Amino acid sequence: MFPDLLQASQDAVTQLPLSAEALHTPGAHTGLLAEVQGPDTSGLASWLRNFFGPLFLVVVSIVAIFFLFTREITRFAQFIILAILIGVIFYVPGIIETTARAIAGALGVS
Repeated sequence: MFPDLLQASQDAVTQLPLSAEALHTPGAHTGLLAEVQGPDTSGLASWLRNFFGPLFLVVVSIVAIFFLFTREITRFAQFIILAILIGVIFYVPGIIETTARAIAGALGVS
């Protein structure tokens, strides 16, 4: 078993290009490594929304109930307004671009 493994590793090493010009020649190492591609992030945003959305709602609910029970109505109102703004940005990410375009259009900036 070990002699076969040793022979296979020696064969693999002897097939590697050892000269500097072979290492820097485009296409010289195409057989050695597969093309490196970035990770597939097509569903990442929706996955994050589905994962953190309920967590966000639970935290907001707990903090809101705390403010109500301690009768801090001003802090409760501030927190709810902030939570609504963060929730809108989180659940509808395209609204930032739409709002920016509308403000720019209203100001006459193209």
